[in-house]
Amino acid sequence: MFTADELVHRSRRVDCAAIRKTALLTVEGERDDICAVGQTAAAHLLCTSLRPHLRRHHLQPGVGHYGVFSGSKWEREVYPQVRAMILAMA
Repeated sequence: MFTADELVHRSRRVDCAAIRKTALLTVEGERDDICAVGQTAAAHLLCTSLRPHLRRHHLQPGVGHYGVFSGSKWEREVYPQVRAMILAMA
């Protein structure tokens, strides 16, 4: 795992703890063979200033890397999570 000290953009250190006013939704596929389950936990660990109501995680059972954002499970199960998060923050 990396630390926030290693995040650099245009030669400037990125301070994820400074993120306070945005929502964070992470989505993972249970059968993803490219990005293993649990990798998005780092985003939640790095964004330490986000209040709990601004954070959500969705683990989609039965899908791989491609299926997270494509196909019937995306339409029926993942997209409603994304949409709900967007509407809750509007």
